[in-house]
Amino acid sequence: MGFPVVLGIESSCDETGAGLVSGGRLLGHALASSMDEHARFGGVVPEIAARAHVHALIPVVDSALERAGLRMPDIDAVAVTTGPGLSGALQVGLAGAKALAYALGVPLHGVHHLAGHVAVDTLEHGPLPVPCVVLIVSGGHTSLLLVRDLARDPIVHLGDTLDDAAGECFDKVARVFGLPYPGGPAIDRAARAGEPGAVTLPRPLSGPRDAPYAFSFSGLKTAAARWAEQHRVQGTPLPVADGAAALQEAVADVLTRKAVAACSAYGVGTLVVVGGVAANSRVRSLAEERCAAAGITLRVPPPALCTDNGAMIAAVGDLLVRAGAEAAPPDVSTDPSAPLRYALLHPAHSAPARAA
Repeated sequence: MGFPVVLGIESSCDETGAGLVSGGRLLGHALASSMDEHARFGGVVPEIAARAHVHALIPVVDSALERAGLRMPDIDAVAVTTGPGLSGALQVGLAGAKALAYALGVPLHGVHHLAGHVAVDTLEHGPLPVPCVVLIVSGGHTSLLLVRDLARDPIVHLGDTLDDAAGECFDKVARVFGLPYPGGPAIDRAARAGEPGAVTLPRPLSGPRDAPYAFSFSGLKTAAARWAEQHRVQGTPLPVADGAAALQEAVADVLTRKAVAACSAYGVGTLVVVGGVAANSRVRSLAEERCAAAGITLRVPPPALCTDNGAMIAAVGDLLVRAGAEAAPPDVSTDPSAPLRYALLHPAHSAPARAA
């Protein structure tokens, strides 16, 4: 008997994603982005994002099914992001997921967006080691987690960002540097021609008395902005490539140093790096260097699966279905600011029950 086919739907921000996973295997996925519509505003406009999801949802699901060689009746369960994210965007995805689950007569699971980022690595590298340390780095989130059974156990936060997330820092500094939105890829491209040591930027919360696994990127953002402003005041050309390289190096240094330290402190042999900033070339290369030196196994999903997508929601849904998670109640709703405690986001059912 084969594994159930789980459809995952992601609509938390500016990308509409659908993916199909069965037994830990990605069958097909599709993505539509409204990023170009937001670029002229320098950031995501919630109303534009929600409207784009309305237009894209069904075509994206149809495209994912076509790529998987499946039809609607082949779907055995639906998983959807119910938080965190933009309220209107989440509501569009949930409404579509409810309609599909009801029409097909299959269970619906509301899942945490960040748990999807963690789960997507299983599609590339197989089941997560128990335990493992996970570094989530994205536009809105930067966290160090201790993860055991993702589908059943509570997720332990070792440290989180106190202010700006790493991706948010990239976006804001890119705007100051005159680079396009989204800032992360633009900084990465510009940094290739720069020299990281040409600009001195701080490593926030890296002192001996600082919280060992907490992050802060607001001060780094301000330092980079002040450096750029000094050049403008002096009327000298802004060496964008050097600034981008220095910023990227500072972010990668702090992220990987704390992540490797957490693995060593907790006796964990595997580090998993996920989220949109995990696609950054310097974050990946420095993580590889430091993990190799420390004897730690590094797992990073392919860049295409690091950013928001439907495959990651299908992946966490697949884990939950196979763990026997209870389906969401009909009145399941969104939670735009949901904390990451469990992969499942049902108010009355935080996690699948374990056998006694």
